[in-house]
Amino acid sequence: MISITAIKPVAAQDGVVCEAEQLPSMISGFFQITTALGIIGLVVVWQADSLAEMFTVNPEQKKGLKQHKRTAMKSAVILLVLGPLYTVAGSTMGLPLAECVDLVPW
Repeated sequence: MISITAIKPVAAQDGVVCEAEQLPSMISGFFQITTALGIIGLVVVWQADSLAEMFTVNPEQKKGLKQHKRTAMKSAVILLVLGPLYTVAGSTMGLPLAECVDLVPW
């Protein structure tokens, strides 16, 4: 009897995100804004590292700057892949958030 009472409130909350009026569009907009800011951050870091690389003579510093650029690129790729991956995997697994929130940034 205790397990039935504990399960009912959770089952009743399945579509809370989808049933809210503005919440799905707010989540989608937030994801698009953070993706755009991440891409802008990549461009800024890439350009700053390229500029610093032109004025750096030390090979160790150049190697560090190239590594920093690679790390920034990996982060941007992960940021671009996560939304569509969650959308596809979430709808396949039947996650409620993937059904009503569009996390594809383009």
